[in-house]
Amino acid sequence: MDELVGRISAIAAQQCGLVTIEQLDRCASSRSTWRRLVAAGWLRPEVPRVYAVAGAPESWHRHLRAGLLSLGPAAAVSHRAAAVIHGFDRSHPGAVEFTLPRSGRGRRVPFTVHTSGHLGRTDVLTVDGHRVTSATRTVIDLARLRVPPAEIEAAIDSAVRLQLSSPIVLEKRLGELRGPGRWGCRLLDDLLLDSGGHTMLERRFLRLVRTAGLPRPRPQVVQRRGSRTVARVDFLYDEFRLVVEVSGKTGHSSPAERSKDAHRRNELQEMGWVVYEYTWHHVNHETDYVRRTLTARLARAGWTP
Repeated sequence: MDELVGRISAIAAQQCGLVTIEQLDRCASSRSTWRRLVAAGWLRPEVPRVYAVAGAPESWHRHLRAGLLSLGPAAAVSHRAAAVIHGFDRSHPGAVEFTLPRSGRGRRVPFTVHTSGHLGRTDVLTVDGHRVTSATRTVIDLARLRVPPAEIEAAIDSAVRLQLSSPIVLEKRLGELRGPGRWGCRLLDDLLLDSGGHTMLERRFLRLVRTAGLPRPRPQVVQRRGSRTVARVDFLYDEFRLVVEVSGKTGHSSPAERSKDAHRRNELQEMGWVVYEYTWHHVNHETDYVRRTLTARLARAGWTP
């Protein structure tokens, strides 16, 4: 029995303290053998077809693993749970959600299970040992789930910042999944208009630029001198040789940070760029000032409405 316990423990150690009935059957000479461990309290039922080793700590990751093991290899962590795994802003551990191909539903688990008739090969990948919907598919699923728009905006911006997706990829996959009665597609269309930046502040700046009828800058552009990176700027107007930076509420306040910012700005100016900065307060509370000054600055650089 000690040898059996060792084999089961080795498997459970890789699965948050969980084992499936199929794994138990492979470890033991007969089902009655491992059932003695259940009777003794060393194994206890977790979810259908999955057992937990006594003493294994409870955790959100364990619930995800239990659902995946119970639902089978076609299942994927999805929606708000997938948002947490991908590291999206405004996402928090707690939700335990899965998606199955529509033909795969049937087993009952104490978690939320969605089904989809369009779960493609590129919609699922493995992250931290979990089979999970891709960042692109997760953003689309969140829109369909009718979560608050701010949460969807944060998901889009996080996916772009973390280089897990891009506005072009999101638009392409959304077009492939679009269909009658699919809630959230139009909302996502609207939110993608101002995507491309890495933060909510950058999104608000792009929205301000769009609604003012100004040309859209390129967001998050790396500037180099030879092979050396000088800076990643928030927004770039290539034609007009303008750089626009937006700074958050706190900004860079330490002497070292201010010194680094000055070096960065000086070098950009040496490269021929004119650098302007708007603060969080400007973008959120002095929008007329931003529109007026940016319009004038673009006009001086050669832009005509």
